[in-house]
Amino acid sequence: MDYWAKNRLLKKRVLHQVYAGLPLAMVLIVAIFANLFSGWYSRAEMVFFRENSSLVIVLLVAALSIVVFVVIFSARHRWEQNEQHYRE
Repeated sequence: MDYWAKNRLLKKRVLHQVYAGLPLAMVLIVAIFANLFSGWYSRAEMVFFRENSSLVIVLLVAALSIVVFVVIFSARHRWEQNEQHYRE
């Protein structure tokens, strides 16, 4: 309880939230790309690599968007849970 009272404003900073949520987001992105490049569905691989080169850019933007969303959401959710426990 004393720890949260002293460090609650420090934990609310954006940089600290990025450090807290980044591992979860990176695991999610690595799993998505591992599934894509595993070759279990050859037709999807053919479409991805040969027919549409702009799809690579779309997937990279989508991956970056997923990382940003997961990082912000998980960190703020964790901070709100700790704040609620502190107030109770």
